[in-house]
Parts: sequence; C-alpha cells; structure tokens
Amino acid sequence: MKLAQNYLPKCQAAAAQPARAIRWACFIGCCVMMSTFRATATETRVAEPVISLRILETKTGVRFGLWGKPLSRPAPTLIILASTVEATLEDAYFRQAGTVLAEQGYLCVSIDLPAHGPQQKSGEPTGLDGWRYRVDHGEDFVGENNRRLAQVLDHLIAAGYTDAARIAICGTSRGGFLALHFAAFDPRVVGVAAFAPVTDLRVLREFQGSGINPLLSALGLTEQAAQLAGRAVWVSIGDRDTRVGTDEAIALVRRVSAAAQAQGLNARAELHVLPEPRGHTTPTGAPEQAAQWIHRQLKVTASDVQGVRK
Repeated sequence: MKLAQNYLPKCQAAAAQPARAIRWACFIGCCVMMSTFRATATETRVAEPVISLRILETKTGVRFGLWGKPLSRPAPTLIILASTVEATLEDAYFRQAGTVLAEQGYLCVSIDLPAHGPQQKSGEPTGLDGWRYRVDHGEDFVGENNRRLAQVLDHLIAAGYTDAARIAICGTSRGGFLALHFAAFDPRVVGVAAFAPVTDLRVLREFQGSGINPLLSALGLTEQAAQLAGRAVWVSIGDRDTRVGTDEAIALVRRVSAAAQAQGLNARAELHVLPEPRGHTTPTGAPEQAAQWIHRQLKVTASDVQGVRK
C-alpha cells in the first residue's frame, strides 16, 4: 500500500509533463501568429501623402507652385509670397503659416515675384533693386503681379484645386507688400496676413534718392486703405524694424481702420507689434498665430479638408 501511494504522485507528475509541453507549444504558436500579424499590418499600412513642391503653369503661361497634400475636393487655399516659387515654398521660414496649414489640408500656392528668378527681365537688376529699376522706368510692377496672380487663382478654381470661397494670402517683407496689394485688388481673398511687411517703398534703402515720382507714391499701401477697409487684415512686425519701418506698418493699419469707420464698416484690421531685438524678421510665434487667425477667417471645418485626390 505504501508503494502504491508513493508511485501514484510520480505517475501523475509524469502524465502532467506532456500536457504542460502542449500548453507551452500553443502559447509560443500564438505569439508567433500575433507577431506575424503585426508585421503584416505594418507592411500594408497606407503611407501618409508626402508634401512636396509641384511646379505648374496656367494656360496663359504663368508659372506657379503648389505645396500641400493632394485632396479629393476643392481645398482652402493660402497664397504665399516672398521671393521665387522655390525659395518661398521650400523654406519653412517663408512658408510661415503655410507650414502648419498644409498639414491641416490647405493648399499653399506661390508665384515668382517681379524681378525675382524667372521674372527678372534682361538688363534689369534682381530683387528690390529690380523693383527700383522698374519704378524709375514708369513700370507698375504691382499691377503686373496682381494680374498674374489672379490668372493663377482662375486656373486653380477652374481645375478644382481651390475652394473659391476659402482663399487667404500671406507674405513676408516684400511679399507682405504684394500680399496686401493683392488683397486690395482681388475680392476673392477673404483674409491677408503680412509678416514684417514693406508698406512704403520709400523707406527702403533701395529707393533712397528716388525724388518725386507719382508712381512710387501711388504704390504706397496707404493708398489702398479704402479697398482694405472692412477686410480681414492681420499684420505682425517687430518693435524696432528699421528695414521696412515699424511706424509705417502701424500707420497703415490705423489708416485702414479709419477708412472702415468712414465707410460705416466694422474694422477688422489687427496689428501685432511684438518685442523683437533682431530687427527685421518675423517675430517669434507669429506664424502659428497667423495660422489660427486664417483658419478662423476661412471658417474651415475638419470635413472640408478630408480625402485624398486620386
């Protein structure tokens, strides 16, 4: 009897070993299956669309660039002006609010500014010196830029890229100057944001010694105050910007506000003068603030920016 009692536990232990082995085998098998499933799921996951620059041309021959995720429907659109198409859209500093908004489904658009890149004419200087050259020769480069940009908008709306009811524009320095001019020119623009903008060409060193020039005076942005009255205008500039003139930017916004009051309109021009010891540059945090402001002006919802263009 004693022998049987000692033998029974041993038999039970021996019988349990195969069962334990089976359980371990099942456990390991499940782990392998789960790992394989996860690997397969990772491999088949659809990648997010990559944002990259696309260079296109209108039927009228205007070169422009697009920056944004391809969408299945007309998108809220932000025009961005600073320099050439490439220098503007491929540089996060000059994209400004566009860097944030492109991730949210906005389409960013740019064109080459007058006397910049492909828009530099034979025999004329480049950049702001080119602007001075054109003004000295009686050429309204602002009007020419407005017409080219309007043709780009026409093209984008007709092709189904742009939501005609949700268009904003922004620009940096000289680009801010042209952005404000275009907002005054084209009523399709819902709002304009300008970062450390030129507002009066006569403040720039490139225009020193111009003398009396009616065209130069006419191109001052204060001359567009009546057209900007009641429009959504957002301006940010440092408190010691001697390159383009902090005081001149303040004077412009005050003139726009006064014009709105004179026309019986609600003043919608915002001015942000921020401490900026670096002088002529975009104040810290301004691009993000402008992105939020533009989003509010265009009243964009999540459903407006969903979907990928096939």
